[in-house]
Amino acid sequence: MKINNREYPKQKKTIIGICMDGTSYPYYEKAKDVMPNLQRFIKEGSMGLVKSVIPSFTNPNNMAITTGVPPKVNGICGNFYWDTELQEEVMMNDPKYLKVPTILSELSHNGRKVAVVTAKDKLRKMLAHNLDGICFSAEFADQATLEENGIENVESDLMGKERPGIYDPYISVYCIEAGAKLLQRDHYDVMYLTTTDFVQHKYAPGSEGANDFLAKIDHWLGELDKLGAIVGVTADHGMEAKTNADGSPKVQFIEKLLNEQGIKTRVILPITDPYVVHHGALGGYGTLYLDDKSQLEAAKTYLLSLDGIEKVLTNVEAVEAFELPSDRIGDLVVLSDAATTIGRTPEWHDLDKVKEGLRSHGSEHCQVVPMIFNKKLNDTYAEKLASGTCRNFDLFHFLSNGF
Repeated sequence: MKINNREYPKQKKTIIGICMDGTSYPYYEKAKDVMPNLQRFIKEGSMGLVKSVIPSFTNPNNMAITTGVPPKVNGICGNFYWDTELQEEVMMNDPKYLKVPTILSELSHNGRKVAVVTAKDKLRKMLAHNLDGICFSAEFADQATLEENGIENVESDLMGKERPGIYDPYISVYCIEAGAKLLQRDHYDVMYLTTTDFVQHKYAPGSEGANDFLAKIDHWLGELDKLGAIVGVTADHGMEAKTNADGSPKVQFIEKLLNEQGIKTRVILPITDPYVVHHGALGGYGTLYLDDKSQLEAAKTYLLSLDGIEKVLTNVEAVEAFELPSDRIGDLVVLSDAATTIGRTPEWHDLDKVKEGLRSHGSEHCQVVPMIFNKKLNDTYAEKLASGTCRNFDLFHFLSNGF
């Protein structure tokens, strides 16, 4: 069937899309000795590098993956944005911000049995929108009900254990394990499993913390494979260290700096979400709303003079470059280099949780992510993946057409 102008024919086997939040390829490369199942997928199945959407944040990419289209089409371009009608900053986790249906919801109303498990509850409302199936978060697995989530007694009946806390590395393992346990007890046509990036924010590729976590993920990837599913693993974004030589966060507080230049502006940081321990609302992408539009060129010139600020695009330029919705990104879009984050003012951020070893994402430097399948793609889709032009939001198109 056609969804958002792309074809998604029914498969004989279960198809499972997995978004490994914040996991760029170096994590897998440096954990290859403890990830035998994923290494087998790479060797015997298919792998390529693809680009995520910009901003390289969680909400825009998960909703791109589950709609099969970029933010310009689906409307989701951040975790937070400035609502010009309400004149306030709002969290973009309400389904009302979606401009198109998800692949998951459309399939669920057309004869496919669908299950979705997310680590973070912030994604659940949009992923569950109009979905006739199971959709729950590991974060609030204890609160799942038949009416709200399509499932109850997750901890006692499905998992046999309590969920970890949202800042426990193993909440993502719990998410993938839940997918395997659902499939062990019942057939599903389509599944989507999406993790959280607490580990990647805190641990570099190859570190003991990262490898221990990925080894446990690998076990459940192997279980999904044993159950006969076609499994596709991608990511919403990568992750980079964002620190000065002394380990402190490297930040340009652009709202403060612009105001000091006499350029009154409101800076919106779309990385902002409830999980401040991860990143302190510091990332590589920001949007600006200028009080005086005649100062646009002055603002652009000044921002580009700052160390670590790599690109400053007008609304029109950003829409063209990154397929963003023009009504939700302000007057200027700012992207940092690989080692720098963008802030508002020092007072606005709670920097206590990220005062050492900040790792974050948002710019083009976190855009390249892996796409790995446990089966060999057919020639047409193998060629597409090898071309280097594919996107992470092609995941379900590949799962539905590539085998």
